[in-house]
Amino acid sequence: MMPFPPADTVADIERNLADVRGRIKSAAIRAGRDPAEVRLLPVTKTLPVERLRSAAAAGCTEFGENKVQEAKRKHAELADLDVKWSVIGHLQTNKAKDVATFAAEFQALDSVRVAEALDRRLAQTGRTLDVFVQVNTSGEESKFGLSPEDVPAFLSELPAFGSLRVQGLMTLALFSPDTERVRACFRLLRELRDRARDETPGLIGPGGLSMGMSGDFELAVEEGSTCVRVGQAIFGARATPDSHYWPPTVSDGPT
Repeated sequence: MMPFPPADTVADIERNLADVRGRIKSAAIRAGRDPAEVRLLPVTKTLPVERLRSAAAAGCTEFGENKVQEAKRKHAELADLDVKWSVIGHLQTNKAKDVATFAAEFQALDSVRVAEALDRRLAQTGRTLDVFVQVNTSGEESKFGLSPEDVPAFLSELPAFGSLRVQGLMTLALFSPDTERVRACFRLLRELRDRARDETPGLIGPGGLSMGMSGDFELAVEEGSTCVRVGQAIFGARATPDSHYWPPTVSDGPT
């Protein structure tokens, strides 16, 4: 696994951002894509708010968080910053009210119950929320997300929730040194998106693909990602293990 050196200063973060963006650009060019099609979402889970202020000073305008409670706290403490918040982790219905209050985006939608809870809370506040539908493309039972075969039926239910704006699909690839197996996860998500565009284009929105993290985002870009969720390659290795943010049986690799 590649090392993720600490990034404690604004200059450190600026350097790492430039490196990640350069790698995104190279991967896009290799695939014959426009690098501008790929959005970089900095993932700030476990980072103290002081580091987020440094990240904002380095040019970050949005942050991704896994845990709703942590995201809500940081949103309040950084209310003076002009940044958007994306919740990228699994959501329980009892936390939907919080997401509906502060988040601009939710990237892990995988149940009608959560869609209903979000839509109800959003309607009460007059807000809308961008959402990505999470798909389990690796076939691992420990992972959240819809089975690929369930995606069309799930997309067909979402127009009933007028406060949710579907942006596309999201996945977590297999955490493996076997790049072909990792690519297969990303390729499957792209194929699901392409099929939805062909069969029910009104249900997939812009058809974005949120896929790729610190250890595999270049592969994801080569396979069509439009949003990479990168934390450690920007901010350095985390002291808190990923098991704090994901079920203990899930090994998703570095965000």
